[in-house]
Amino acid sequence: MKTTYRATFGAIGLILLASCSSTPHRPASTPKQTEECHPTTEQEVAGLFDRWNQSLQTRNPHLVVANYAERSILLPTLSNKPRITAAEKEDYFEHFLENQPVGKIDFHFIEIGCNSAVDTGLYTFSFRKTGATVAARYTYAYAWDGKQWLIASHHSSLMPEDKH
Repeated sequence: MKTTYRATFGAIGLILLASCSSTPHRPASTPKQTEECHPTTEQEVAGLFDRWNQSLQTRNPHLVVANYAERSILLPTLSNKPRITAAEKEDYFEHFLENQPVGKIDFHFIEIGCNSAVDTGLYTFSFRKTGATVAARYTYAYAWDGKQWLIASHHSSLMPEDKH
């Protein structure tokens, strides 16, 4: 009798344990969402920098900011202030574009995920107006918004050895 008693309570315990460790209960009205991944290639992701760089050539800050997702951050090379809003990004690019920058990728490393991609590396900016050049490292994190790839996070900083 003890064996049957143990077996019964053991089975009940397993059922309760299984129900506790399963996925949290969803109300019947909440459909289960599945994410569909947009296919991309390293070449396409590398081309997103070219799109951004071409928008710099327009000298129109609004067109540059159009490359960024609505919810995104810019940690720029030549400013200590993080730029979150479109207005803050436009403010940065208004000043950055005054010296007519042209970027060139010197090295990159690209990782691709589901509806996301990260391009990290080194780039150099030449400023046509002043003739100056600036070497920096960068990270662009891109997100697929259902229509196009947009910058979700852009970090750029001067090369440490060049700061002296």
